[in-house]
Amino acid sequence: MADLWVASWSAILPDIDFTARRAWLLARFETVPQLVVAKDGAGCILGFALYDATSGWLDQIAVALDALGGGVAHRLMTSVKSACPNGVRLDVNVDNPRAVAFYLREGFRQTGEGTNPSSGLRTLSMQWTR
Repeated sequence: MADLWVASWSAILPDIDFTARRAWLLARFETVPQLVVAKDGAGCILGFALYDATSGWLDQIAVALDALGGGVAHRLMTSVKSACPNGVRLDVNVDNPRAVAFYLREGFRQTGEGTNPSSGLRTLSMQWTR
């Protein structure tokens, strides 16, 4: 999953060294309580989401490059929404218009703006509620 995350994020934001952030992601797997994984018929991982159902915080979502546009992110988001009865919150990089458009299609609304503490990039805070 870490390889999938590095590859997908490196393609989306190539100016950031996601390989150097791999250890950070591995630590997230230890601290973020819930994980949902999407697999194909052969059991290969197509994507995953890390989230906290109690707080409704979506920490990470990643989809394999060859699975983009195939509904994997929607399947992951459906699972996260189901597990978070009080809604889902997240931050998304402004420089990731594909993700921003995806979240808007999924019914999220912008609730604020900020800065990613690791990259310094501008972010949007977004929220989905039932």
